[in-house]
Formats: sequence, C-alpha cells, structure tokens
Amino acid sequence: MTGAPASAAGGPSPAGATGTAGASGTETGAKPARSGKIAAAAVDQASLWNIANLLTMLRLLLVPGFVALMLADGGYDPAWRSFAWAAFAVAMITDLFDGHLARTYNLVTDFGKIADPIADKAIMGAALICLSTLGDLPWWVTGVILGRELGITLLRFVVIRYGVIPASRGGKLKTLAQGIAVGMYILALTGWLATARFWVMAVAVALTVATGLDYVRQAIVLRRQGIAERQAALEETEA
Repeated sequence: MTGAPASAAGGPSPAGATGTAGASGTETGAKPARSGKIAAAAVDQASLWNIANLLTMLRLLLVPGFVALMLADGGYDPAWRSFAWAAFAVAMITDLFDGHLARTYNLVTDFGKIADPIADKAIMGAALICLSTLGDLPWWVTGVILGRELGITLLRFVVIRYGVIPASRGGKLKTLAQGIAVGMYILALTGWLATARFWVMAVAVALTVATGLDYVRQAIVLRRQGIAERQAALEETEA
C-alpha cells in the first residue's frame, strides 16, 4: 500500500541486500564526508574576508597613509595635520568595531587574532614616533607608551602556557585616553586646547603605567597558579 520495501516493513530482506546496502552506504557516505571537508575549507577560506578582518586590513593600510599626511610639507601644515587626524580617527573607530563584530557574529579567525593587535600598535606607534620626531611630544612619553605595549604583549606570550590575561576595564580606558590624547596632539591646537591636551596625555601616561603594572601582577599570579596546578596534578598521578 505504502510502497515501503520489505525490509522497512519488517519482512525478510532479499539475499545480498544487506551487503549491497552496506557497500552503497560506504560509497555514498564517503562522498558527503569529502564534500563536507571541502565545504568546511571553503567556509574557513571565506571567513578571512569577513567584515571584521576587512576593517583590520583597512587599519593596516591607513598606517603609511597617515605617516605621509603627518609629515607632508614639513609636518607643520595645519591642513595636512587635519587630514592626518582624520586618518587616525578612522583607524581608532575601526579598532572599536572590528573586535566587537568578530566576537558578536562569530567572525574570529587566526588572521584576526594576529593582525588586530599589530594594527592597533602600528597606528599608535606611527603617531607617537611622528609626533616625537616633529618635536611635538617628548621622546620619553613615546618610549613609555610603546615600551609598555610591547612589554605586555611579550608578557602575554610568556604566560600563555598557564592561561590568558583578560583585557581589563583599565586597559580599555587606557586605550581610549591614549587615542584622545594623541589625536589632540596630531591637530595643530593652540591656546587652552593646547594646554588641555598636555593634561589628557598625562592621564593617558598614568593609565598606561598603572595598567601595565596590573598586567604584570596578573601574569605573576597566573604563573604561580599554573605551576601549583601542574605540581598538584603530578603528585596526584604519582600517588
């Protein structure tokens, strides 16, 4: 009545049907497995070009453009400095969005994990070095900020075997303060705004040092906990 095969209806199956089905199942099962791998590879390849990674790439491309604008006409032309500020502002804005988009929409890739922090430090480092080269910002300020960023990055790699140091609110506030302060120094400000940017940069430097010390403390605690857990696991295994 329903047209179902005898095996499905509970009746005896023809001789060799099981073997034939098994063979065909093996063959047909192999094809989806292979096609599944190809599809997964295609998805992984396509994910490289997601919106979060494209914003990161844009930020990397903005670095040489920013430097060219910053140093154009001797580096002191207010118009060129305004264009440089616009490029810096775009880079900072994309920094706020690409990580959020990657986490929210599951767009995290290996490329993004590596390129995003490089892009962040590249645009900030370029701005600081340009400002110090032009004499607008003391070299010790550039040294403190860049030294902290590179030092904490290396520290993360050293303790990654024990765990990951999460980004803190202080670290995010530090990034915001640095962006505002450096942006104010890029613009050719005068009067009270020129005085205000000095104090904004002072706050940024203070946050840079304070959060850097906090990350060192977290790294020490994380390392101690990791060593203690390994020793406990080793003792338990020996027991």
